[in-house]
Amino acid sequence: MPSLYEIALTLIPGVGVVTARNLLDQFGDAESVFKAKPAQLMAIPGVGPKTAGNIHAKDCLTRAEKELAFVEKYKIRMLFYTSEEYPSRLRNCYDAPVLLYYKGNADLNSSRIISIVGTRNATSYGKELTDQLVADLKKHDVVVISGLAYGIDGIAHRACLKQDIPTVGVVGHGLDRIYPAQHRPLAEKMMSNGGLLTEFPSGTNPDRENFPKRNRVVAGLADATIIVEAAVNGGALITAELANSYDRDVFAFPGRVQDEYSSGCNYLIKTNRANLITGVKDIEYLMGWEVEEQQEQKQLSLPLNLSVEEKKVVDILMQKGTIAIDEISILAQLPHSKLTMILLSLEMTGIAIALPGKMYKLSFTPQHS
Repeated sequence: MPSLYEIALTLIPGVGVVTARNLLDQFGDAESVFKAKPAQLMAIPGVGPKTAGNIHAKDCLTRAEKELAFVEKYKIRMLFYTSEEYPSRLRNCYDAPVLLYYKGNADLNSSRIISIVGTRNATSYGKELTDQLVADLKKHDVVVISGLAYGIDGIAHRACLKQDIPTVGVVGHGLDRIYPAQHRPLAEKMMSNGGLLTEFPSGTNPDRENFPKRNRVVAGLADATIIVEAAVNGGALITAELANSYDRDVFAFPGRVQDEYSSGCNYLIKTNRANLITGVKDIEYLMGWEVEEQQEQKQLSLPLNLSVEEKKVVDILMQKGTIAIDEISILAQLPHSKLTMILLSLEMTGIAIALPGKMYKLSFTPQHS
């Protein structure tokens, strides 16, 4: 049975996710790994005589049989790295788990997935921000990922249930338990619209070293990670760093400079590790969602009640596409000081987008008759 070998591959002592993927690349599937000769195995980077011996030992397959029985009994889905169901965003991460255990119904390949994380010591400020953010995200048909921890994580999950938004908790232990235990009722409710996900087999305790691994899955599953509140040494900053390493967007809410649980967010913003946001409008703008959803409306509503000079700038953007501010100034015969204010006005009304290098373009594709 192939699934037995897929489980066993993740249980081999000395074989981490990178080596496991190297083995799969070489031999094609998990079963073939266990049937390969020692010399073939040792030709793979990261596999020496000891590891080759571990692969041929029966211990992993024996443990895998027990895990497979557990998975079947509790109707847990196994998402193997090479399967179509495996989350595609996570697969693109260099250290993605080879196998995930999933109990739930949310689409892990949904078109829009956002992670929301933060401190376990959430303040009223953080709770209000999270509740409002989740409510405002509802119209975008997102799936929300978090870590089922105390504080912002739990608040985000509960807010999603209230708003009927699918929400998935990534945990740092096996699915035979819930940690923290007080979140069991929350986890059970999430099964009807979301679920629980882990890379750890049953019997795995919520040990400290598992949580950074959990955090990489939280970051890797999503298009963007939002940090609501975090201390400088908080786990949420690890998630932000991981999201940055995967080239994903990171957003953070700023807080008062004296507040301990805003210091991490302020640090991320100050060091350009996160974009400053104050609400969902900033996320819509930075993710391009506002452009997508208002494109048809803008096409129908143009020309708008623009001034003569604004209309001139819009016409130039329509003709030229992406264009530098210096060239707009020349074509529109407008001084930089005045043009800057016009472009800012067009940005604020959602007509134009500012790009790096003082370039500008329309926020929609012009319709040509």
